[in-house]
Amino acid sequence: MRAEPPPLAADPTALSRLLGTTLDALRDGARTRGGPLPAGGPEAVARRVREALGEPLPETGHGADEALRTLVRVLVEGAADPAHPLCAAHLHTPPLALAAAADLAASALNPSMDSWDQAPAASAIEDRVTAALAAEVFPDAPRPDALVTTGGTESNQLALLLARERQDRQGPAVRTVVGANAHHSFQRAAWLLGLPEPVVVPTPRGTLDPAAVREALAALTGPVLVVATAGTTDEGLIDPIPALADLCADYRADYRADDRADDRADLPQHRHADLHVDAAYGGPLLFSRTHRPLLDGLARARTVTVDLHKLGWQPAAAGLLAVRDAADLAVLGHTAAYLNADDDTEAGLPDLLGRSLRTTRRPDVLKTAVTLRALGRTGLGELVDACMDRAQELADLVEKAPGLDLRARPTLTTVLFRPNGPGPGVTDGTVAAVRRTLLAEGRAVLGRAEADGRLWLKATLLNPHATSGDLAQLITLVEGSTHR
Repeated sequence: MRAEPPPLAADPTALSRLLGTTLDALRDGARTRGGPLPAGGPEAVARRVREALGEPLPETGHGADEALRTLVRVLVEGAADPAHPLCAAHLHTPPLALAAAADLAASALNPSMDSWDQAPAASAIEDRVTAALAAEVFPDAPRPDALVTTGGTESNQLALLLARERQDRQGPAVRTVVGANAHHSFQRAAWLLGLPEPVVVPTPRGTLDPAAVREALAALTGPVLVVATAGTTDEGLIDPIPALADLCADYRADYRADDRADDRADLPQHRHADLHVDAAYGGPLLFSRTHRPLLDGLARARTVTVDLHKLGWQPAAAGLLAVRDAADLAVLGHTAAYLNADDDTEAGLPDLLGRSLRTTRRPDVLKTAVTLRALGRTGLGELVDACMDRAQELADLVEKAPGLDLRARPTLTTVLFRPNGPGPGVTDGTVAAVRRTLLAEGRAVLGRAEADGRLWLKATLLNPHATSGDLAQLITLVEGSTHR
């Protein structure tokens, strides 16, 4: 006799019971780990997973409760926990409880955002929320819009795609001008889209120099996408967005004024520059009344990348690509008769295929919608401010520590520092060894970054619950690991 099928997620009674098992495993796993990272390094973690997992596909199953209890616990025991205040290496945020709860609802219902008949309410929520967030980025634009993405890499690729499609296919290909500080995704996006490799402008001081960008533009003759970064990965720096927007505005005018320019009528129409701002990290500063001015000029961009799974405290993924003019998105239109037949669209069913390059996709907007409603702009701004304050406080502690050097005062929530010492005693190898020692012992998770020709420890502070004591402990751990 065939066994009864296991319950579906839409059954709230079954889901509630299984959720209790999951939450117990979360608590037990975190208690066993006892710190921000499991001790012992990769081999120890792999061994524990191997022992707990056993045969990944057994002939006979172990049952829902045992499977959840065993595997959730081993996952948590072996996690780099972004909610732990000493886990501060990457742009890896601890998600808010309310956002995770909303994400559970999205997973249970499992709407697919590729046709209205699979996601009636979810598509309406996405329409309203993306419009509101686009207006936050482009407050003076008549028709802004935003697409939900998996994060900065997808958003940046879409920005290059839109730039490519805006060009006359008979003219020269669009060139991308990026700083050496830009995210690696632009090189990959150009490769995937069949575009020329980006022109890389050196950034010896960490941010783009408008004069260097002007020089790069002077050597180009066709359409250009200039990329600015609002929150670099290594140092959390912000490029001079207003000056770069000015350069883009001047680019075609300079060409027409150039006595050496060819008089052919078709060339001036090809010579123009748009600005894309990769604000995956820094974009949520828009919610902060105190720090919003750091993003002055953002609304002059044509497209903007924002990640709310960074300074937005959402479970991944929660990316956005905001566009100043919704008409730019028309090129993404696509028809599949079983999803958006013409007569259905004409009859009023919303067409969702043009909202993403993906077909099946989760309603990732729900958790964001819940967070925006629960906290509002003020509540989110306070979380941003708290993390910005923690970064300044950590910088203060580093400056006061005689055994540490601070790279610079932080712009966002990233702090670079390194041990110092007399003579050649503290090398880049020493800095790398300090980081790996803390990782192996499971005591702290710090990143690494190269700047000024040297290797630095990187603390990326995204936990609004971190305390002054936590920051002091981080300093103590680094100093203690340096002198072993």
